[in-house]
Amino acid sequence: MEFSSRQKQIIDASIELIARRGIQELTIRNLSEMVGISEPAIYRHFASKTEILLALLGFFGEQSEKTFKEIASRKASALNKLQAVFEHHFRYFGENSSFSAVLFSEEIFRNDSALSSKMFQIMQGARSHVLGFVREGQMSGQVREDIPADQLSLILIGALRLLVTQWRLSGFSFELVEEGGRLWEALLALLRV
Repeated sequence: MEFSSRQKQIIDASIELIARRGIQELTIRNLSEMVGISEPAIYRHFASKTEILLALLGFFGEQSEKTFKEIASRKASALNKLQAVFEHHFRYFGENSSFSAVLFSEEIFRNDSALSSKMFQIMQGARSHVLGFVREGQMSGQVREDIPADQLSLILIGALRLLVTQWRLSGFSFELVEEGGRLWEALLALLRV
């Protein structure tokens, strides 16, 4: 998905607006003020607020898919791949804290089928990759088999999501990458045979 520089500016402003003031404040008027262009100019780049949010989700989904594919291509153990997933996501959200406000805010997607469908697609893609790494670990004898792989992948993704949400709701009061490392160590103890 290719965006013009103005579209990227509008997407970035949308993320910041949601992070600072909440989804209810994401209006074309507020965006035009933030970006410094007229409301009709916003509509020349995006037909609606939903289209902006779909573009934002599409951008994140593409980045996420590239990251998972790059990690999957590594000559590393399944546990090292899972660790790389955790480290990447904690580092990414640490550097792009506004994204966490958008991606982990269910109220944004609840009442719009296009948005909820896109978010579900992104979540399923992430879960599919994590599930693949868990199964790879089970087949190689690194990951316990007494808990089904699909349940382990849900535990892993849920733990990551919860920690990022706690970090955001606490006003970013702790170092996400550091706390994420501790979480990974605890999950590793759960995963290992």
